Amino acid sequence: MMRSEFDFIQHIKKKYGLNHIGDDGAVLPKDAETDIVITSDMLVQDIDFRIDWTTPKTLGQKALAVSLSDVGAMGAIPKWAMLSIAVPDEIWKSTFLDEFYDGWHLEAGKFSVELVGGDVSKTPTGLVIDSTVWGEVPKGEAVFRSGAKPGHGIYVTGELGGAAAGLRLLEEGFRFSESNGARYNSLLLRQLQPFPHARTGAQIRSEFSPSAMIDLSDGLSSDLAHICRASGVGAVIDATKIPIHRKLKRIFRQHDEQLEMALNGGEDFELLFTVDEEKTSGKKLSQFFRIGEVATNVGTIELIDGGNTRVLEPEGYRHF
Repeated sequence: MMRSEFDFIQHIKKKYGLNHIGDDGAVLPKDAETDIVITSDMLVQDIDFRIDWTTPKTLGQKALAVSLSDVGAMGAIPKWAMLSIAVPDEIWKSTFLDEFYDGWHLEAGKFSVELVGGDVSKTPTGLVIDSTVWGEVPKGEAVFRSGAKPGHGIYVTGELGGAAAGLRLLEEGFRFSESNGARYNSLLLRQLQPFPHARTGAQIRSEFSPSAMIDLSDGLSSDLAHICRASGVGAVIDATKIPIHRKLKRIFRQHDEQLEMALNGGEDFELLFTVDEEKTSGKKLSQFFRIGEVATNVGTIELIDGGNTRVLEPEGYRHF
């Protein structure tokens, strides 16, 4: 029987009654005023990254960024982190780890995150990184995937498809270099050194009381499907409203190719959120991109592209 990683997660959640699983992080009580949000991510060499595509410092930054993004997507502020890493002999005997931790701490310093523990082990081949981050959110105010209601607006925080375009360039042999020019390097960095909205999520939570939120790690089509599934709703989105990365448009000229990257390319780490627009300021929301509306057609996402409407299947990244 073929099943995806998401099917497997739902299986163990149901089998063992794991009520805290199913969002970007788990929400646990801290005290009368505060909840803790905790998340964990694993990066595996040649699955999630390639040594010959990146630098140790850049990889260290990304290793933390992916977890900071998850905490931000819950509306929390990241505070502490643990980092475990398994390394083969050739990396252990080089300067790789020193440079990796320099990059990790550079990213941590941007968001005042403290490393409080972790583990170092050996692996026969390939590098494995396990990142855990804790954050804090006011009691009862964490934002889940399950609150979207029909009629709520669907928003994203920034341009999409840049990381997918960067991955395509890496696969075609491009590497980050000053000789590339800004167009290519900006897309490569969207893939290699993404910016996590580690504090934007808390701003959205406090200003707009979003009904659901998620970070775009798997791709818009898949991550919006996660919200629809958790909330028991559908969605209608407008292809002309999707903010496709401007540098992507200058390199990849075909509209269908641009749209595919924006819809299905992962690792943009923008935030996708839904909000009851009757209860918030449209003027303030204008800083973000409204791409559609939550609908009643449970589990179905309709994409309007010009005069055509089609069902958008979740085709973002899957491990299995």
